[in-house]
Amino acid sequence: MIQYSLKCADGHQFDSWFQSASAYDKLRATGHVACAVCGSAKVEKSLMAPRVAHGEQPKAKTLTAPKSPAEQALAAFKAHVEANSDYVGGRFAQEARAMHAGDAPERPIWGEAKQDEAKALIDDGISVAPLPFMPTRKSN
Repeated sequence: MIQYSLKCADGHQFDSWFQSASAYDKLRATGHVACAVCGSAKVEKSLMAPRVAHGEQPKAKTLTAPKSPAEQALAAFKAHVEANSDYVGGRFAQEARAMHAGDAPERPIWGEAKQDEAKALIDDGISVAPLPFMPTRKSN
């Protein structure tokens, strides 16, 4: 594995891991490397300092708080969703359908649905959208 510091054409900087240097080159050539902030495929390697081992190695930092603006925005969005809507778990499709039919009171909900259930909701004109995070109950 190799970690690269990357920079998009808009100046956003982020790090990403790749299986190898050639894997990065292949992914970039086919347009599969995109900016973590804006999604631009115009990404280049940024200037990096090599990691040189000397003496005792520092302990690895734990992921305790989001660092980049994108991670901060995602954390804020997750907190807002969890605080302002009801988590219905695997009953999401049934609850959304009941609200759409008028059999249950309208309220903001979120949960999990299988791909075929989500597609059926959309096909029936029920507005749904995937969330870019796992429920707190299911994350480490």
